[in-house]
Amino acid sequence: AETLSTTSWSVTDVAFLTCLHPLMLIKETCFVALDSSLCCDLFKAEPCRKCQEGWEQNGPQCYYFSTDKLIWEKILNFSSTFPVQSFLMQRLRDKMVEDEDMFWIGLTDSVTEGTWLWADGTPLNKSLTFWSEVEPDNWNGENANGEDCVRMGTKSRSGLKWWSDKSCTAPQKRICEKSVETGMNV
Repeated sequence: AETLSTTSWSVTDVAFLTCLHPLMLIKETCFVALDSSLCCDLFKAEPCRKCQEGWEQNGPQCYYFSTDKLIWEKILNFSSTFPVQSFLMQRLRDKMVEDEDMFWIGLTDSVTEGTWLWADGTPLNKSLTFWSEVEPDNWNGENANGEDCVRMGTKSRSGLKWWSDKSCTAPQKRICEKSVETGMNV
């Protein structure tokens, strides 16, 4: 554990850390002991890292869970990154109120069928997937072009989260990620 000087303190952007103060003797204490907004409230004179209204903070990242539905093409204007990680899986449990609540997760095979890429062009790590039993199936019953975009939903009987491919023209909710903003005083 790193001990900080008791004569000065600073705000830092170290991952999972929002504010540092000499009263907190190790870096992790501030984040674990105080959520980011409380930490920033205590030290209003200093710039803090904070999410804009309507976004949820988890460490150095902000997440937006939409309540409206858009087609795939439109969500690319709003979201540059679509994260899939344990924090989001937990939060989606709270956000998926209805069985039909589905979220685009930023994964598509629209460039080459069967080659799944994230919105930023990163290939899917096939060991980290949550496909439903028969997915992806590229079903073309709703759209002759098949299903090239991936959404996540709830498997109603088990309550598990799962992925399914869907036509990119079907409106779905969305998840967006961005870094916290600096210089925002509470």
